Amino acid sequence: MLEIRFKKSGIRNKSAIPAAFSNRREGNTTGLLTPNSFEYELYEALRASVPIIDACVLKIVRLTGGFKLIAENEKYQKELETFRETVPVGLSGESLNEFIDIHLDSMLTYGRGIGEILIDDGCVIGLYNADPTLFKVSRGNDPCDRRFYARGVNEDVPIENPERVLFSCLNPNPKNPFGVSVFRGLPSLAGVLMKIYRSIGQNFERIGNVRYAVTYKPQSDSDLAFAKERAMQIADAWSEGMTSTRSGNVKDFVAVGDVDIKVIGADNQLIDTEIPVRQLLEQMISKLSVPPFLLGLNWSSTERMSTQQCDILTSELEYLRRILTPVITKIANTFLRSIGADCKAYVEWENVNLLDETELAKARLYNAQAKQLEILNEREEQIG
Repeated sequence: MLEIRFKKSGIRNKSAIPAAFSNRREGNTTGLLTPNSFEYELYEALRASVPIIDACVLKIVRLTGGFKLIAENEKYQKELETFRETVPVGLSGESLNEFIDIHLDSMLTYGRGIGEILIDDGCVIGLYNADPTLFKVSRGNDPCDRRFYARGVNEDVPIENPERVLFSCLNPNPKNPFGVSVFRGLPSLAGVLMKIYRSIGQNFERIGNVRYAVTYKPQSDSDLAFAKERAMQIADAWSEGMTSTRSGNVKDFVAVGDVDIKVIGADNQLIDTEIPVRQLLEQMISKLSVPPFLLGLNWSSTERMSTQQCDILTSELEYLRRILTPVITKIANTFLRSIGADCKAYVEWENVNLLDETELAKARLYNAQAKQLEILNEREEQIG
């Protein structure tokens, strides 16, 4: 029977707690700060207020696809596969795929993902995804030395066991070496889009809940003398008729004299918002590199254009995979060392979609046909 030293539960000592991210000093767990914390809150609000942005992120996470871990030594392959499928991931669930999905979601939203490998008595007992807004990454003594800190109100707390930290960043540059969110540049467009949607809601509320202007015009001096009383009677009758209508009863309104009834704002027209809304959505979707038809948007598109959009998305997914591969490899190699294996592991990603499978099958067919022709030509030359 195969024995695996990986433990799903039963933390025996205090060191098994997520040490790297739980070693903030007591009394300093509230009021945590981080650089550009207002920007992170804005990105979270952006996903909550604009559903299409949240849908794009979820699509990217799912389309990135699954992966397999391949051990250089085949005798450790079964243990490595069991670890990939059953490793606990904090309170979120199990499996290494679950950890990578959460890590990627965090990286897209905040520009960086951060986590930890949990080890107890030399055995990997789980993985932990940390909130990147509560931690700081800074340079050490040399340009390649990264140091991790938990941000506090008074001082930064260094993280213990930095070798267990899993860190990756999105779109780094010399000015922002620790990553840039994919949402950079979208808040301004989202603000305009939300203004348009609020205006549409207000206009439809005005149209659906109609307001009336009832005007009484006295015709003679006698009417003018009792104008106030008659106006009050008209107002009471009109209010009673509207109340009956709301409860489902139809009641006619009868008035004597020159009474004019108009709908307030009936002559105004709704502004056509299709073009500006589409322009804003196009800008957002182009930033996130998700084809519109994957989001249910029925914009005009040809088959060739859709294929090109899929190719662009595939290249974006390959870029994300290149970022995630070192994190996955580090986790797998740490597990192999914990069970005494003297080999390494590498990642094998699944193909992005069925279209890739078809293209690969065609490529293999063409290569086989070419090889067959080469063999036939060699035989004919030998015979001749």
